[in-house]
Amino acid sequence: MDKKLLKSILLIITYSVLLVMVLARLDVVTGTLKYLLAVFRPLIIGFCLAFILNRPCQFFQRLYSRGLDSTRLKGAARPLAVVTSYLVLILLIVAVFSFVVPKLVESIQTFILNLSGYISNAQDSINALLAYFHLDMEQLDLSSLNDTLRKLLDQALTFLSGLGPQLIELTTSIVSILVTGVLSLVFSIYMLSGWDKLLAQCRRLMKAYMPVRVAGPLSSVLELTAATFTKFVTGQLIEACILGSLVSAGMLFIQADYAPLIGVTVGASALVPVAGAYIGAILSAVLLLMVSPLKALIFLLFLAVLQQIEGNVIYPRVVGSSLGLPGLWVLAAVTVGGSLLGLVGILISVPIASILYTLLRRDLHKRLAHPVPRDLS
Repeated sequence: MDKKLLKSILLIITYSVLLVMVLARLDVVTGTLKYLLAVFRPLIIGFCLAFILNRPCQFFQRLYSRGLDSTRLKGAARPLAVVTSYLVLILLIVAVFSFVVPKLVESIQTFILNLSGYISNAQDSINALLAYFHLDMEQLDLSSLNDTLRKLLDQALTFLSGLGPQLIELTTSIVSILVTGVLSLVFSIYMLSGWDKLLAQCRRLMKAYMPVRVAGPLSSVLELTAATFTKFVTGQLIEACILGSLVSAGMLFIQADYAPLIGVTVGASALVPVAGAYIGAILSAVLLLMVSPLKALIFLLFLAVLQQIEGNVIYPRVVGSSLGLPGLWVLAAVTVGGSLLGLVGILISVPIASILYTLLRRDLHKRLAHPVPRDLS
């Protein structure tokens, strides 16, 4: 028997046995994976933090390198960039909890205080509309909606007011939080400081322990994955911040009391691909509809114009080109990802689909440029 054929048969048998064993003891495998994730949680969190901060760190490093190019402190550009990146992150967190959250709580409190009047106005407007069109329907009663919305908003207000204690209660103990946080921070600092060196070491390991025909394509796929996720995460965060800020500024002229609430709603929903913009617009429009139908209409028109300007002018200049994924596949990726993994699937489905689409396009071009000859005998 041919040695290659024998080797292939043995590999297939081995993979089949392993697959049967995994399926037979799926609970054990799942438990082991959960345990490993818990053990390596600080490392995973540190890697995610370093991955997110790598792009701003590179930006600050370029700035410092220009200023220190002619001095002996040129080697300090990377450490200074790392420190600056973490300082900016800390300032952003402090700003959110010092300014955004209190204003958000204030907006919700204002809405709760005026909720009865808003419900009454909405009920009168709907009944008048039905009477104008001579629709033979019972008078609409929204009294139960008042209680339901009040309960939901009270729960949201309680959550925002006690955000810190609730985050602490989610973990087993304060000590565990501190240990995980400190270790994650230390890991992220080490990774971010030696990012280039770490990448070079990973490439050396792949070349040393993997065949050339595997190491080359795998390295290319990993580079594509890192670039795609960096572009996607950075783009979504910048888009959410810009859109939320512009909406808040515009709401100061439409309904100043709810500018922070609607700005945060639209900005947070913008993180969700495809459907996020519609979700934020609908939620905000429903809130304004109870205040004033005219203001809700003005808001929708303002948001439609703003999204066109932001999507066609601001976003391409700040973020750059898109992921290169056609709209049909974006919608398909979001649908499949949401069905499989819920919100997490929606968030990661677009970059994963973009990676697969790029790999398929590369392979297609390669095959068309160098077609494989077929044996027609």
